[in-house]
Amino acid sequence: MNQAHSLSITERQLQIVDLIAQKQRITVGEIASLFGVSEATARRDLESLADRHLVQRVHGGAIATPSAPRELPLPTRANEQREEKLAIARLAASLIQDGETIFLGSGTTVHCLAEQLHERHLTVITNSLPVINTLAGEPHINLIVLGGSFRPEELSFIGHITEQALVEVRADRVFMGIRAIDLQHGLTNDYLPETLTDRAILRIGKQVVILADHTKMGRIAGAFVASLDAVHLLITDASTPSSFLASLRDQGLRVEVAPL
Repeated sequence: MNQAHSLSITERQLQIVDLIAQKQRITVGEIASLFGVSEATARRDLESLADRHLVQRVHGGAIATPSAPRELPLPTRANEQREEKLAIARLAASLIQDGETIFLGSGTTVHCLAEQLHERHLTVITNSLPVINTLAGEPHINLIVLGGSFRPEELSFIGHITEQALVEVRADRVFMGIRAIDLQHGLTNDYLPETLTDRAILRIGKQVVILADHTKMGRIAGAFVASLDAVHLLITDASTPSSFLASLRDQGLRVEVAPL
């Protein structure tokens, strides 16, 4: 590799990340040979990158950080990690004070939260059909429904009309799910047309709370939504690796772990 010896540690490690993204796997020996460093230095580079969740360490080298698998339709996902989602929802519900205005986004974990809000005195803004159906009969909930283009896979409303409606509302707290969370790439999902709607949702809340179980952590989906600094609080479950939680906290993100 040209000028390998003149690279700084940061430059070398960034090039290692790029190589792993291209090849999906690299060995310690390959790094040592390509960059003209010792195998001990190559191992330290990989350990540093793995600690930041930029690569995944394996015996003898490293592989690319796993991408989030393609998201299944919402009804199919309803029972996946059900206990974890319920625990996250209970903790989220405990934060909400009567009289607040909250936004509830789409997704199975946020729907679990909606199921915790019976008998509460709230204003709820939502673009989620399951949330609408769950809360429509609640006498003490003032329900504000955002229309738009209907997305059947997620049973939600997105697009220009939804985004225009979001300009007119504000919430004390926004509760959203997300497809994937990565330390470097932040919040991502796998449906590009939804990203502008998600960004508009993020802008309406005094506090933005992401509800995400452990399967969303350390993964990257294809469509960028927002960096981690757009989030005030992440609520996850106890199966999320403690090292990943520590790295999130090091970046200034408040994290709460919901007990099962």
